[in-house]
Amino acid sequence: MNLLSILLPLQAGLTGVYLVGAIIFIIVVFFFSMIRRYKRCPSDRILVVYGKTGGGQSAKCIHGGASFIWPIIQDYEFLDLTPMSIEVNLTNALSKQNIRVNVPSRFTIGISTEPSVMQNAAERLLGLTLDAVQDLAQEIIFGQLRLVVASMDIEEINSDRDQFLSHITHSVEAELKKVGLKLINVNITDIHDESGYIEALGKEAAAKAINEAKVSVAQKVRDGSIGEANAMQDQRIQVAAANANAVHGENTAKVQVANSNADRRSREAEAEKIAIASEKVQAAKALEEAYAAEQIAENARAKRKEAEQGADIIVPAKIDKQKIEIDAEAEAEQIRRIAKGEADAIFMKKEAEAKGMYEILTKQALGLEQIVKAAGDDAKDAVLLLVADKLPELVKTQAEAIKNIKIDKVTVWENGGGKDGKTSTSNFISGMYKAVPPLQEMFNMAGMQLPGYLKGEEVKDITNEEPSENKSDKKE
Repeated sequence: MNLLSILLPLQAGLTGVYLVGAIIFIIVVFFFSMIRRYKRCPSDRILVVYGKTGGGQSAKCIHGGASFIWPIIQDYEFLDLTPMSIEVNLTNALSKQNIRVNVPSRFTIGISTEPSVMQNAAERLLGLTLDAVQDLAQEIIFGQLRLVVASMDIEEINSDRDQFLSHITHSVEAELKKVGLKLINVNITDIHDESGYIEALGKEAAAKAINEAKVSVAQKVRDGSIGEANAMQDQRIQVAAANANAVHGENTAKVQVANSNADRRSREAEAEKIAIASEKVQAAKALEEAYAAEQIAENARAKRKEAEQGADIIVPAKIDKQKIEIDAEAEAEQIRRIAKGEADAIFMKKEAEAKGMYEILTKQALGLEQIVKAAGDDAKDAVLLLVADKLPELVKTQAEAIKNIKIDKVTVWENGGGKDGKTSTSNFISGMYKAVPPLQEMFNMAGMQLPGYLKGEEVKDITNEEPSENKSDKKE
């Protein structure tokens, strides 16, 4: 009983350990299996993930990357990008001119890495062997190559190989892309036909080239003969000219020798004359230099005497001049100071006058303020008071206007009648008063009236005497 109680807990503990170990083992296996499902794509292959890829696509193509392959719902496969060389020997292809030609060629193709073309390769080439892919591409190339040959003339195929290759590349590549392939290179080895037309074209071209070469050789031979004759002619002319030039050169050399001898004798005589003249010139220069040296010595003595006299006369004169300048500057300074003092005095006088005028105007302003207050703060009444105060002076000024008029003699010819019963004398007096400036406006402001004769109005005759029509008075 005691042993059983001991073994039962031990067995339960071992069972728990086994269970934990199994769980850990399962986790490790699952982790490593998940790691193995992460696939990397090498650069020379395309990774095609198929199954449940999402996005409405039947497969997902990856080039140069990696992807996780979900178990159960996804799987993967690789497409090889290795180029494939296919030999295509097209025979008895009918050209545009109904001439059958043979076009042996070799095409290099491979699976394209463009996204849309890769998708086509995944849908149409996945699972095929390289041989199957080559057979499919060969059939496509055969068909397109026959179409290109049928659309061109023999001359175009034979002469313009670049255009022929361009047509082949354009037609074949468009069809290869439909199955996910790409055209890498095209090589046309040779083109010939059963009728020998292309060979005849070659012979014609060769004959033409040979004929042109023969013509060119004949032209070169002709040019060589003409050149040789011209060279002989030039040789004879140049030899004769060289002999003439040699004789002319000998004569010219003799003349030049004679001229050279004459020139030598002339130059010797000229040199002797120049030597004699030079000797005399040198002697004259020696005397001139001696006289010049004596003159320099005399000038030096004169300058020394001049310096002695300058020290005795000029130096005291300069001292006197400086003394006079100093005295003049002192006197000018004194005049400037006196003028400044006078200017300061005038400034102070004008300043005092300005202050006095300011005080007068201030007092006048205060007086005017008192007058306005006396008029009951009515500016108009204050003006009337001022005008009333100045009326005597205004009347006096009015009278003075004609007071000083000097009239030596006034002659009036009175004919006894006038307009409105007025005489010439009354008109004259009235006109004089009209010349006086009117004061009615000033009197109106003061509330007064001027007499009529002072306002320039015409004076009525109070005697009511009718003048005699035939009577004439003369007054002086």
